[in-house]
Amino acid sequence: MHHILRTGRLSLGNTYQTAWHKCCSSFSKMMRAVCVDVPGGPENLQIRNVPRPQPKDGEVLIKVHATALNRADLLQRRGLYPPPPGESDIIGLEVAGTVDSVGPGVKRGWRPDERVMALLCGGGYAEYVSVPEELVMSVPTNLTLCQAAAIPEAWLTAFQLLVFVAQVKEGEVVLVHAGASGVGTAAVQLVRLFGAVPIVTAGSPEKLKMAENLGAAAGYNYKEEKFAQRVQGFTGGKGANVILDCIGGANWEQNVSSLATDGRWVLYGTMGGRGVEGDLLGKLLSKRGHLLCSLLRSRSLQYKGELVEAFSSRVLPHFSNQPASLKPVIDSTFNLEDIAEAHRHMEANKNIGKIIINVIPQNKETQ
Repeated sequence: MHHILRTGRLSLGNTYQTAWHKCCSSFSKMMRAVCVDVPGGPENLQIRNVPRPQPKDGEVLIKVHATALNRADLLQRRGLYPPPPGESDIIGLEVAGTVDSVGPGVKRGWRPDERVMALLCGGGYAEYVSVPEELVMSVPTNLTLCQAAAIPEAWLTAFQLLVFVAQVKEGEVVLVHAGASGVGTAAVQLVRLFGAVPIVTAGSPEKLKMAENLGAAAGYNYKEEKFAQRVQGFTGGKGANVILDCIGGANWEQNVSSLATDGRWVLYGTMGGRGVEGDLLGKLLSKRGHLLCSLLRSRSLQYKGELVEAFSSRVLPHFSNQPASLKPVIDSTFNLEDIAEAHRHMEANKNIGKIIINVIPQNKETQ
């Protein structure tokens, strides 16, 4: 009888132990992420426990240390910019962190705990994200993971607009709107790197000063003056060869007036509205102007992979120069728990450079 009781206890103990392991295993496969149950304002951003993604064929699972805000995040939160089909509903287009694991078929030798950063279609506001290896880059040795989180979306966007779309040439004048934004601060530095001349617009003296410190040859406060007249003055009446425009409708007349003959006007956002009234086509035609429109998130994996490869070869080494010739510009950092406040900060147009979200508190971050 004593043996039976002992056997019974042992059996019962194994049952509890198995259940406990299952519970722990299930819990370990969960993660914190920012969710939007109902589209709307920043107050609708909620942190929840959700299933951790598993790396598929050719993917790298990244333990996220930091992510960064983009204007597209604000639109997605409001229900105006859904992710491409099949991609994560979680907001966030870029991350920096460490390799957790890799899926089958990964060709590059990514090692556990290796410091990486990645371009995403979504999923960045979370503790883990699984990414096709084509979109993963090594973090330059002299950058922290918080600094690295400011690079993928903004710098790849600026690189794409200048190189893949506008095909900027040495000596050309490039007008960059929102020159103190994440993309703007990256574009100013890249224009200089490519031997062209950056000029900018921005909405405050502080923002113009930042752009000039990064290499802008001139800056104009669009709230106080007509930038088209100043651009014509700067160029001796020739106009800008390239315009990087995230504003859209509100600026169209000044943009066409600022454009050089045969110039390229690259539209990648419509913060100033989508509607246009007036003789846009006629005035653009008289300049023989090229209106080029581009988005990055909806591009194919092959296109993004080629973009990442070109950027990694042509630009990434310049972050490691001593002294570094390129640097990410960071406005502020927030913890994940303060994500709503970070969104409010961006919506108020207060930021100069990138807004970073620490997913892992800085005192726990692996540098």
